[in-house]
Amino acid sequence: MDTAPEFGSLRSDDDQWDIVSSVGYTALLVAGWRALHAMSPRPLVRDEYAKAFIAASQDPYLVGLLANPGTSEDETAFPRLYGVQTRFFDDFFASAGDAGIRQAVIVAAGLDSRAYRLKWSDGTTVFEVDLPKVLQFKARVLGEQGAAPKARRIAVAADLRTDWPTPLKAAAFDPQRPSAWSVEGVLPYLTDDAQTTLFTRITELCAPGSRVAVGALGSRLDREQLAALEADHPGVSMAGDVDFSALTYERRTDPAEWLAARGWDVEPVRNTLELQARYGMTPPEVDAKIDGFMQSQYITAIRF
Repeated sequence: MDTAPEFGSLRSDDDQWDIVSSVGYTALLVAGWRALHAMSPRPLVRDEYAKAFIAASQDPYLVGLLANPGTSEDETAFPRLYGVQTRFFDDFFASAGDAGIRQAVIVAAGLDSRAYRLKWSDGTTVFEVDLPKVLQFKARVLGEQGAAPKARRIAVAADLRTDWPTPLKAAAFDPQRPSAWSVEGVLPYLTDDAQTTLFTRITELCAPGSRVAVGALGSRLDREQLAALEADHPGVSMAGDVDFSALTYERRTDPAEWLAARGWDVEPVRNTLELQARYGMTPPEVDAKIDGFMQSQYITAIRF
């Protein structure tokens, strides 16, 4: 009898990926959901570049999804939930800019297009940290679209599991000045030790007044609950053949508690349902079911 792989069982300490393989494909999948959300009647955000990434990838599942998007609450669940997540981080950077912060760091940037989408304060530099192949794909696609960043954008090709602070500082990041950091959808793909190392390095690079936003729709997927949800709501997963459980690790350390114990003033932690209420939405029943097994958590904190 076949058994499901353990969490992270297809991963290794030095595994690599591009945008259509392993962890890199998750960035493409989320871009697909952002593209679908932008097509909805009342989107919280509009990422008009997301569909260009899907077209360039030629991924048959995602290309087909954009050609024939569903309209039911079940079919639009993940695009809606990732629209909520995208809005959370968009608002975070806007607030940081209003507070006078002019350095933004997007950790594991993937196909994040905020440097091109958002209205940044004058003098802002946006650093995007990710693997070389991912950054190269994004640069090629956006170049073909004639896209121009709305802030000074610096790509930092680095692996979060290695010494990424050195190339970040070499790219003109100044640890003596306040900065704003997004850690979006990253933690499920890191071991517990790697998560601790990541937050330790971020803390060391943050001057007082710096801010960090951390969030993911889920820390892990429960395969049995996902199967039951799919049985009750056909099409709700909208994830093709991706086996997230083979890419993610089970998390033990709570990031909010870790930050609070190490010099960060952590604001109340919210889940995706609370964020929807903040944005004037009434979460459909299917969203509550999804969050029940994906355990979303969205955190903002200020360094003191």
